[in-house]
Amino acid sequence: MTDSFMFAPEIERLDRPSLRALQLDRLKVTLARAYANVPHYRRAFAMAGVTPDDLTRLDDLRRFPFTVKTDLRDNYPFGLFAVPREQLVRLHASSGTTGKPTVVGYTKADIATWSGLMARSLAAAGVRPGDMVHNSYGYGLFTGGLGFHYGVEALGATVTPMSGGQTERQIALIQDFGATVLAATPSYALNLVEMAEQMGVDLANGPLRVGVFGAEPWSETMRAELDRRLGIKAADMYGLSEIMGPGVAIECSARVGLHGWEDAFLFEVVDPDTLEPVPMGEAGELVITTLAKEGLPMIRYRTRDITRLTDEPCTCGRSHVRILRVTGRNDDMLIIRGVNVYPSQIESVLVGFPGIAPHYQLVVSRQGSMDHLSVEAEAVENATEEARHLLAHQVRHHIKSMIGVSCEVLVRLPGELPRSQGKAVRVRDLRKG
Repeated sequence: MTDSFMFAPEIERLDRPSLRALQLDRLKVTLARAYANVPHYRRAFAMAGVTPDDLTRLDDLRRFPFTVKTDLRDNYPFGLFAVPREQLVRLHASSGTTGKPTVVGYTKADIATWSGLMARSLAAAGVRPGDMVHNSYGYGLFTGGLGFHYGVEALGATVTPMSGGQTERQIALIQDFGATVLAATPSYALNLVEMAEQMGVDLANGPLRVGVFGAEPWSETMRAELDRRLGIKAADMYGLSEIMGPGVAIECSARVGLHGWEDAFLFEVVDPDTLEPVPMGEAGELVITTLAKEGLPMIRYRTRDITRLTDEPCTCGRSHVRILRVTGRNDDMLIIRGVNVYPSQIESVLVGFPGIAPHYQLVVSRQGSMDHLSVEAEAVENATEEARHLLAHQVRHHIKSMIGVSCEVLVRLPGELPRSQGKAVRVRDLRKG
């Protein structure tokens, strides 16, 4: 056993047959609610030739249609809600930078469910009642800030609702309040620790003990960097606003996959090309169906995240399936001269590379008929142009040998690349211009 503390032990340790039976009961209710109250689902079910009565076992779900992000935009703003708008107590929305925003809504019961799942997740990550949680996730239409906030309060810990930005002030408050937990995107956590080091503040030898990071892909090498420089044990949190927000899955202290809360969500992995389910343990696209949402039920939502599932027992004692670390998104995958490349693969090469700081950006452009990848990184210290040119050559060779893709590498001076105040923008795709 790695850690016996659980927020909801009767659910977290539920045996698998009982868990599957609970899922089936809740899935039947969810399908019936969506079919009765959401015109989009009635049409989609009819086109697939199914009704809620066709589901008698969990495997029958594969007969039902998928939901994708464009379905939310096509039904903007409230067309996918299963309750009257007056029954919603909160709305969140995406930025809408590529079109209409995706709008998600919560009933009072949904907020209670979400808060409980977040409290359960934080406890699994190592947060305890009484901890001081510094919350650097953005507050507002983004689900991260308020999702963590309510979860911390439900757990019985203390939250500092800082949001993003004002980095120097954040460092001062982490010190002054004696924060034991940092909640942030991994890129902003890196920004915090870098600024602290410039200010002469040693966060690694302070009271910080746990980091709960998510909202963007990050690598094991990035985790090791944050563990070392912050003096913490970093846990990966998974979630997406269309499904709930943060709190869909979380790493326990064993850090061997993220426990997906199966009493609230049903997880599938499908082949992204054929859309057929793949066996447990094989890689594919994660698909999630909500089982405990009133306001916005999601049926077989295609997350675009590439991962694997395992239902092998975990040393922490939790029975819920584990989502292995997301390697990338199939809509973020770059194909450079026939080679499939995920940004997280480049990150794994760069973070920890001697002389290279853990800040990078990938620039994709078209040169003639070929796609061209340029990797922009930063040197750890001020260096001559000749030294940075040599470092770029070494990085380029390492990327080629480890990933198999040829690219241009530019090593910038410290501070030249943009810093994240929330989600990092890792890819600039100039082809779309």
